[in-house]
Amino acid sequence: MQFKGKAHKFGNDINTDYIIAAKHKSRILDFDELCKHVMEDASPGFYNKITPGDFIVAGENFGCGSSRETAPVVIKRAKIAAVIAKSFARIFYRNGINIGLPLIECDTDQIKDEEILEVNVTAGFIKTPTKTIPIKPLPDVMLKLLLEGGLMEHFKKHRTFVLD
Repeated sequence: MQFKGKAHKFGNDINTDYIIAAKHKSRILDFDELCKHVMEDASPGFYNKITPGDFIVAGENFGCGSSRETAPVVIKRAKIAAVIAKSFARIFYRNGINIGLPLIECDTDQIKDEEILEVNVTAGFIKTPTKTIPIKPLPDVMLKLLLEGGLMEHFKKHRTFVLD
């Protein structure tokens, strides 16, 4: 599982209301329309700054504040390749993996805003123009879910939630 794209850097404690504001969730029901508002409270016009395959890069505790799946879904629908952070809120992390959104943990202090990154999840590293950064390995079961597109795609393929 490899990706290449531009880093869009944020700080610590990016909560789910920064990812997608509640004011939009109540009036927009179409996820393809809703994703156009991704991260706009943290970075106005963010959707227009991204290209499919780019990365959201953040500090600690990304995705805190809510258990709603809407936040990781709009990130994925906005065609962000992965979220790279020092750490994730537990429920956000599980929701992201379940829908097939790669969530990568590493030292993001070494990543600059708008830097082009090459991410290799299976080999366990991120390459910037000047360095290679190790990433926290994903458990085999989570890597398998990501490779299959998430929990529901795994279920459609195998007709079971049991992961061997």
